[in-house]
Amino acid sequence: SGNHAQAVALAARELGTTAVILMPEDAPASKRAATEGYGAEVVTYDRYTGDREAIGAALAAERGLPVIPPYDHPAVMAGQGTAALELVEEVGELGALVMPVGGGGLMAGSATAAKGLYPATRIVGVEPEAGDDTRRSLAAGERVTVPVPRTIADGQALTTPGALTFEVNRLLADAVETVTDDEIRTAMVFAFERLKTVLEPSGATGLAALLAGRLGPLPPRVGVILSGGNVSVERFAELCAR
Repeated sequence: SGNHAQAVALAARELGTTAVILMPEDAPASKRAATEGYGAEVVTYDRYTGDREAIGAALAAERGLPVIPPYDHPAVMAGQGTAALELVEEVGELGALVMPVGGGGLMAGSATAAKGLYPATRIVGVEPEAGDDTRRSLAAGERVTVPVPRTIADGQALTTPGALTFEVNRLLADAVETVTDDEIRTAMVFAFERLKTVLEPSGATGLAALLAGRLGPLPPRVGVILSGGNVSVERFAELCAR
């Protein structure tokens, strides 16, 4: 994801080295530009034909580099979970917490943090309708692989949940809902016009589910994590104009 890539790139620069970031060749140009702007080297691959993990492992072995996965690592999950931790520390107990789901790290970390403080909190993840691998996996009780999703939510265009994230989410997540690309666009417009917040499609899926009524009866206090603003002016205008 763009958020993870840029964080790793910035951390590497602060340590006086250069991060090598593996990114889908069809990732938004703004994500790549921002990542390179922090000093990283970006290596691209075809998400529809390439195996990201295999390519990353081979690249790391070739250059003698450690691998920092985007979600499937305890420390990464813990870091992503600080979004929920900071929210509940600021506003108190929530009846439900809604967030986007890609590889599952944000939901795993956030569920651990929120339920660690308030066990009754209902954890709801949201995926694009075309890429509901986590929803299917939780229903099946095992990791399920779907075809590479065709969706505007490129940060959630994954085929299967992470191995570690899935084990946490199968214990702590209460539900995973889906939204259409049009519902995501509606949420992006709402956030821009009403909240004065620019969201990339993947960051808007939780809000999209809330606005579209996909979450069913809700408790009085609901938190929604808006995760990601990696979108260019041109891309944002193109998506919202539709």
